[in-house]
Order: sequence, then structure tokens, then C-alpha cells
Amino acid sequence: MSNIRKAFENGKAFIAFITCGDPDIETTKEAVKKAVENGADLIELGIPFSDPTAEGPVIQGANLRALNAGTTTDKVFDLVRELRKEVSIPLVFMTYANVVYSYDPDKFIRTCEEVGIDGMIIPDLPFEEKEEFEPYCKKYGVDLISLIAPTSENRIAMIAKEAEGFIYLVSSLGVTGMRSEIKTDLGAIVKVIRENTDLPVAIGFGISNPEQARKMADISDGAIVGSAIVKLLEKHGKEAPSYIGEYVKSMKDALR
Repeated sequence: MSNIRKAFENGKAFIAFITCGDPDIETTKEAVKKAVENGADLIELGIPFSDPTAEGPVIQGANLRALNAGTTTDKVFDLVRELRKEVSIPLVFMTYANVVYSYDPDKFIRTCEEVGIDGMIIPDLPFEEKEEFEPYCKKYGVDLISLIAPTSENRIAMIAKEAEGFIYLVSSLGVTGMRSEIKTDLGAIVKVIRENTDLPVAIGFGISNPEQARKMADISDGAIVGSAIVKLLEKHGKEAPSYIGEYVKSMKDALR
């Protein structure tokens, strides 16, 4: 059984996204620990990239700050090694195909296994091209997590049947960022997914407050939040971890 399943064993999962190295690696480490202490069930760690095509302005800004601070893929791997001394919940990378290619896919995914990364989310990797990385993921036991979007339509069943870890359901069209309301008929998409797999489904993109998180979790197995957390890092810098802890607690409480 995939380690990622553990995130969904105790009711609805709260999944937090944090860009590594914003404003520095030490703050990332403390932010992750505070999120875990306050109820996060899974952490998505963003490896900074110069052209994060799925991200809105908030996470784009975080990528830029992290890169300017000298964050590299090797430093992110070292961060995970450190985190794994204290953090046992599932950890997944969210990054872009170019990051994996430039590192060498075999070496990258082998290192994921070595440091304790449970899965990878690669938003710019089309489902039809996942064989670029999938053999290495199977070889090293790292789940290649599939995204399903409102535009997936007749591909939903196909993607769901072959998915691993959990399914990342994108709530709305466009890039990441906080939205005042989510209008997509996500219930209909979840129904098709459920007919084709028993993997958990978590909804992300646009969720920022407890009410939205509860609504999304009502129709799925969990909620994913990124921009609202990254905004706290942008606002408070090195002081952000304690604010992130309070925020995660409010979100997790809403899902209970």
C-alpha cells in the first residue's frame, strides 16, 4: 500500500503546499514542522522553477524569491533528509518536468526514494506522456500523482484507472490562486473518478478559507491549499511558521 494512503486514514485530509526556500530553507523546515504539528496530513513541497506554468502570481513570486535565495534541487533533497528525522507524514514533490529532466530522471527519482519522498506531482506532464517518468517511479516506489481538471472530460476515467497515490482534482480553470468562489461541478467529476478507482481524491486550486475547505472535503477526501499559505510566507518571512501553524489548525478543524 502506498504511504500516501496514510494521509486519508483519519477522516478528511488537509494537504498543505509550501515552496521550498522561500524566504530560506530553514524557514521552510520550520513551516513544515508547524503545519504537521497543527494537523496537516500530507505536505506538498514545491521545488522552485523559473517558469512555473500552473502557478498564479503568489506562488510565482515564491519561486522567484526561493531561486534568488540560492535554492537548488540538491538543497531541497537535503531539506527532506532533515525533515524526515522528525516528520513521518507523507511528503510529495510538486515540480516541473524540466527540473526532473535536468537532474536526470533516474537519479532524481532514486534520490526521492532515498530521502523519503512518497510521490511527485508534475503539472506540465500530460497524462499521455507519463511514461517519460513512470518506469523510474515504479522502480523506486515513488507515486506519480495524476491531475484531473474540469477540461479532462472524456479522459477522466482513463486517468483515474491508472492513477497512483491520490488524485489531484483541479477545482477550476486557470492557475493557482485564491478564489472567492468555485463554480465547477466537481461532484460530477468525483462521481466518474469513484467509478474507476478507489484512490482518494483531494481538491486543490483556489481554496483559501475554512468554509471552502469544508465544501470541497464534503464532496471529496480532502482539500489542498497553497497560495494562502505562501501568502503568509510572503507577508511574515522568517516569522511565518507560527502563523502557518495557526492557519493550518483552522483549516484542519473545519474538516473534522
